[in-house]
Amino acid sequence: MKTLTAQMSHAGSAWRLYVVLYGVPDWPTFRWERTGLVPTVAERRRALAALGYEVAPGAAWSWTEDHRDPEDDSTPVVLIAAVTVRGRNGGAA
Repeated sequence: MKTLTAQMSHAGSAWRLYVVLYGVPDWPTFRWERTGLVPTVAERRRALAALGYEVAPGAAWSWTEDHRDPEDDSTPVVLIAAVTVRGRNGGAA
């Protein structure tokens, strides 16, 4: 069963969820047009479903932070979440 990585990021603008597809120029992407509240797990699940994916069994969201300028830790933080996904119904999307 093929799995992929979905990531969600926020860099001060809208939240974006995307499925990483190497070698493909346009990744499946979903945007929430809000800048504040983090999308809930249920919202993320619905967004993934709209893109044709689901969280892989046993997978959990993990969070990390980065800086807009990696050389300067005083720049705004960019939040990034990731989870392992698979195509809906257990197949590859």
